[in-house]
Amino acid sequence: MKAGALVVDDEAVARRRVIRLLAEREDIDVVGECSGGEAAVEAINRLRPDVVFLDVQMPDLDGFGVLRQVDPERMPAVVFVTAYDQYALRAFEACAIDYLLKPYEPDRFSQAVDRALQWAAKGEDSEQDERLRRLLREVIQSQPAGESASADVAGASGRLDRFMVKRGGRSTFVRAVDVDWLESDGNYVNLHVGKQSHLVRGTIASCAERLDPRKFIRIHRRYIVNIDRVKEVQPWFGGDYVILLEDGHKLRLSRNFREHFQSRMLGG
Repeated sequence: MKAGALVVDDEAVARRRVIRLLAEREDIDVVGECSGGEAAVEAINRLRPDVVFLDVQMPDLDGFGVLRQVDPERMPAVVFVTAYDQYALRAFEACAIDYLLKPYEPDRFSQAVDRALQWAAKGEDSEQDERLRRLLREVIQSQPAGESASADVAGASGRLDRFMVKRGGRSTFVRAVDVDWLESDGNYVNLHVGKQSHLVRGTIASCAERLDPRKFIRIHRRYIVNIDRVKEVQPWFGGDYVILLEDGHKLRLSRNFREHFQSRMLGG
């Protein structure tokens, strides 16, 4: 029999990608999908999936909150999915079989599925299963009920309001409102904060989705700017424009984003 999988993520695009990758396998079927933590708790109890692909950050109930509300004896194999690697350790502490760091490659996804299926196939009487269940009980009991996994990167609205920056073996946080502009660098994003810059894991697209749209706007496939830092807009070649920031930096405003930029800046 095929294993059953539940996909939980508040982003429809992210859910579709997981479902698409699972469809390529012959050993697992998607039995349901949820866009929030509260719905995930209900679906886990009702559908009894073998594996759950669980987003860490969700507006109503985060991934760790989901684990707290599900009976440990009914807990399926859990693969946490997150855009922030600071959750990796907590994921394993909470009995996740694996975690996927967005954006992940298909091979890495397949590896996580294999690990989850191996765990699920061991059965409820296995020594490994009981060890994980015991650890899960301890984590649930020790974790304050009001604690949120997204508290250190997102505000009450679920918007990204801090970035974790690693430098010299230390991890510090940079407030989003202090960032002048963001620049894409492959699977990383360069945060420009005054005279400093910080390289963090992630994509410019994911930042554009999670940053407060009242404060940040995408102007190019590579750039996002803090609206408060925009000083003026100057015409450039080929119908493009250049945005001049307060600190003197000039960034290209491409035609693809010009209409949206003008609408936002004019209050449309």
